[in-house]
Amino acid sequence: MLQLDNVLSVFTSDIAIDLGTANTLIYVKGEGIVANEPSVVAVQEKDSRGAKSVRAVGRDAKDMIGKAPVNISVIRPLKDGVIADFEVASQMLRYFIKHAYKRGSFIKPRIAIGVPYGITEVEKRTVREAALGAGAREVFLVEQPMAAAVGANMPVTEPTGNMIVDIGGGTTEVAVISLAGIVYSKSVKSAGDKMDESIIDYIKKKYNLAIGERMAEQIKWTIGNAYPDESREFMEVKGLDLVAGVPKTIEINSDEIRESLSEVVKAIVAAVKVVLENTPPELAADIVDKGIVLAGGGALLKNLDILIREETNLPVIIAEDPLKSVVVGTGKILENISLLKTVSLY
Repeated sequence: MLQLDNVLSVFTSDIAIDLGTANTLIYVKGEGIVANEPSVVAVQEKDSRGAKSVRAVGRDAKDMIGKAPVNISVIRPLKDGVIADFEVASQMLRYFIKHAYKRGSFIKPRIAIGVPYGITEVEKRTVREAALGAGAREVFLVEQPMAAAVGANMPVTEPTGNMIVDIGGGTTEVAVISLAGIVYSKSVKSAGDKMDESIIDYIKKKYNLAIGERMAEQIKWTIGNAYPDESREFMEVKGLDLVAGVPKTIEINSDEIRESLSEVVKAIVAAVKVVLENTPPELAADIVDKGIVLAGGGALLKNLDILIREETNLPVIIAEDPLKSVVVGTGKILENISLLKTVSLY
């Protein structure tokens, strides 16, 4: 079967997917990353015939958030790292896979998808069926911590401890990996989306100002931080005054945003400590020497690496391209038959 797959791969483009809560990234064998789009779909509500149609997918759909008319719903089909709306997720996958097909290919591709550690059998089936419905010949599921570690060029097949912290949109996955297996892992629903929600709630409570998801995300990446430094940054924020009912602009600073993010950041640090406490001594010794690697979009939160280093007294390294670690790692695993056989979930 594997020899046949190798032959078929010559005539098609095997595809790796990081199906994230916030973004979906597509990696095509021989081409690299061909798509990096928000995991958002704009759906036209049912018409008089009961039909539902997709109006936009990805970046075009995200641009509609908070701006669409009442007959268009802007949906994020994944929540906390798993599919919450199967129908819309399938349509989104079908759209992305269609655009990733090799031109002139007449054979369906093999598809590998990064999924959260500890995914249930029902969730596995849902993801697999969505990919098959989107045009896959064969579907492999790879746990995201493993994929992130491979994407960060960690020696996962060696008998040494490798600690990865993958901070995505819906979940943070913390794992210790050795001999191509996950020795211990913990997943928490404290990640990028929760950071955005915390910023929205903080500004609403303190300033009676309502802001949207896009503004919260912009604040996070502009002045958000996890650990204090010498500089205090400021930013103008526009929203709706909940008292007067009119648009309003306020100024906030980086200290306030650090305060708003504190509970989410504490949960991430706590997960890291739990995994360290449950790591076998021999592997813990390797981590002392090699350190902790941060991947995922959340790894880019300013000074998060410094905070984790202060809390654990261990070296902390940010992956070279943390946003792409999972999809690149999934692609590398898909191209390595022996590793794919070892780490994929069947």
